[in-house]
Amino acid sequence: MKQSIFFIVFVLSLFGCQDVNQPEKPKNLISKDKMVDILTETYLDNAARSIDNKSIIAKGIKMDSMVYKNYGIDSLQFAKSNAFYAADVNIYMEIVGEVEARLNTMQQKMDSIWEKEWLRKDSIKRQLKEVKASSEPVKDSLI
Repeated sequence: MKQSIFFIVFVLSLFGCQDVNQPEKPKNLISKDKMVDILTETYLDNAARSIDNKSIIAKGIKMDSMVYKNYGIDSLQFAKSNAFYAADVNIYMEIVGEVEARLNTMQQKMDSIWEKEWLRKDSIKRQLKEVKASSEPVKDSLI
């Protein structure tokens, strides 16, 4: 009995996955390069939301709308293009790989900027300590 139920479930799942339709190529398909730009911007927006979503909402900023306006697209065009590219895993992995490479490059640049800023502040603190140490009068033990 268990074997026949297992066999029926297996056959149904096998035939149930046969008619997966690939989405049609949209008439206004976003190019791969532009899609990389849009997804990079979208990931940065999501990161900003995760850090300070309350102030973004309080200021009435619509991050997605800004991205769409910046690239001259609408949400439907983005959704259809994203679905089209996502249907082919290899192409989508290329796009996501390029996005990841850009984000890593941006992170390295920001890390180097933060490191330079930290070194600058550290050198200022060191100079202030030296000035303070040299400007204090020497205390004599006889007085």
